[in-house]
Amino acid sequence: MRPSHEANVTASSRAPGAPDAPESLATGVWTLAGDRLIIAERGGPATIVVPTGQVRLLAVDLPLASRAKRLEALPFAVEELIAEPVESVHLALGAEVAPKRYLVGVVRHELMAAWVDSAEDAGLGHAAMVPDALALPRPAEGEWSVDLGADRAVVRAGDGTGFAIPPAMLQAAWQAAGRPVARSYGAPLPAEMLAAGSTIEPATLAERLLAPALDLRQGPYARRRAGLPNIWRRLGWVVALGAAAHVVIATADTLMLRTIADRREADTRALAAVAAPGANLGGDLAATIADLLPTGSSAPPDTFLPLLSRVSGALGPLAGVITVRAINYQANALTLDLDGTDPGLAGRVDAALRASRVRGSVTRSPDGSIRITASNT
Repeated sequence: MRPSHEANVTASSRAPGAPDAPESLATGVWTLAGDRLIIAERGGPATIVVPTGQVRLLAVDLPLASRAKRLEALPFAVEELIAEPVESVHLALGAEVAPKRYLVGVVRHELMAAWVDSAEDAGLGHAAMVPDALALPRPAEGEWSVDLGADRAVVRAGDGTGFAIPPAMLQAAWQAAGRPVARSYGAPLPAEMLAAGSTIEPATLAERLLAPALDLRQGPYARRRAGLPNIWRRLGWVVALGAAAHVVIATADTLMLRTIADRREADTRALAAVAAPGANLGGDLAATIADLLPTGSSAPPDTFLPLLSRVSGALGPLAGVITVRAINYQANALTLDLDGTDPGLAGRVDAALRASRVRGSVTRSPDGSIRITASNT
């Protein structure tokens, strides 16, 4: 996903992660690699792209009327989908990806705090923070957008979520997902994936991030606004004074609108009482009416991609010593067959899964291969 003109602009004389061109920090797309910020593309909104392998992306059903209520219900909606205690992770609510279904980002608090500190030290405290899978265009349902690199493959699925896996696992994961049409935004894909109808499409990174589907800078990690030049501050004062001149007129209009709203609320309550006899029409009329409406899709959430993302993240440190032979997914159980010559590899794989809190078992087959069986339960 990195264009050819990308340059590491970290200066040794500045704090770790601090770019050496502060005058350009108001705009541009930056990648975060360890404690370094690297300019990926100049222009566009100030955005820091972070590794998807360290952020779990989920599509969660939240059939609630307001964002405040969705945020309140979010911990309860995801606690069965993640292995960590919900209080140990930062939850960020994103865009609606289907009726009443929303994109959610999950990242450990200590990691999120470290990312924010790096951004603040670099003068990028005002920048959005977006997982790199969401910098890929969202494909059609049942398709993939893929950025294949030397060290990892980043995938965005048709449901709006995404994940990152070692390149050695990409083709097996693609087969297990039903061989979706895969559009490449990085290195050329394996021949078998191209034969399924894949195409290579150029795209501009900054344009994709004009309206990201998810910004991790929410809640206690909300981003601050960039400082404004003096001319804009003065213009702000002019606008504020002009607005103050209309306060008297606006007050009169507000009183009239309040009277109209009260009348319409009474009419709405009367209609709701006729349509739903016996319904408890509480003080929050809008929420009550919304609860009486049919909910969105009742389809169960996709568990394959989140589980595959967790397992591949756990196996990341072992990517150089394992080869994925096959991936299968049935009855909410993910099975991976691995090849490796290290006699102690099974123990290392088991330890990696336990360290990442992935529920599963590791067994060695008579032919020498290693089988991982993992599940969400």
